[in-house]
Amino acid sequence: MIATIDIHKESLHFACAHFTILGSNRRENLHGHNYFVRAVATGKVDDNGLCFDYNTLKKEIEALCQELDETTLLPSKSPYLDIERSDKHVTAVFGDERIQFLNRDVLLLPIRNVTVEELATWFLDQLTARDAFRGLAINELVLTISSGPSQSASVSWITQ
Repeated sequence: MIATIDIHKESLHFACAHFTILGSNRRENLHGHNYFVRAVATGKVDDNGLCFDYNTLKKEIEALCQELDETTLLPSKSPYLDIERSDKHVTAVFGDERIQFLNRDVLLLPIRNVTVEELATWFLDQLTARDAFRGLAINELVLTISSGPSQSASVSWITQ
């Protein structure tokens, strides 16, 4: 038998600041969101009545949420944003704007833009690369990142 486990707990969230880049000369103002993560995993039910230890999946998602929590996220792969680093600061250069942050407040992600679709892809890539995840008997995973009750993106992973 195949079962689907749907995991969406209050603890699977992170809060961060960002701005979405809308083109070469247009961006949103810096603002924040409380993002929520949902994982829907499918697997074969074993002789013990379990698909996999979903506490392990929750812990791995929580760990990734903690990495992002209370940071300003900047996309390091944006064609429109240059990042300058010094000992104390990160400066985001967008057109003629220079936006300066303290190093400790910034997390550079290897994404093109800070959007729910890019965050969902980054999150899924990070999660599926972890040894603890690879040890789970998951056949398929749909991961959703939402920035509010009416805005989300989902990405899928299927075992090879």
